[in-house]
Amino acid sequence: MAEVRKRITFHGRVQGVGFRFTAKCMARSLGLAGWVKNEWDGTVLMEVQGREPMIDKLLVGLNRNQFIQIEWLDTEEIPLDTEQGFEAR
Repeated sequence: MAEVRKRITFHGRVQGVGFRFTAKCMARSLGLAGWVKNEWDGTVLMEVQGREPMIDKLLVGLNRNQFIQIEWLDTEEIPLDTEQGFEAR
């Protein structure tokens, strides 16, 4: 199965609730690469790369966290990168 890379903007209660830490831990455990960071407007921006089913598992896991409340997300597929690992910025 081929890898994909996605840029995802999360809207909702996503800052100050451990979102980046949770995303980093989950992404690493799923073997995904990329990064996650807070934006000035209260959203969280993520670029994540890996097999699509693993990215879907990450999104489901984030949505199950009791403190995180994702209201909606904007997603776009972007070109693959040579990045290794997953970091919080």
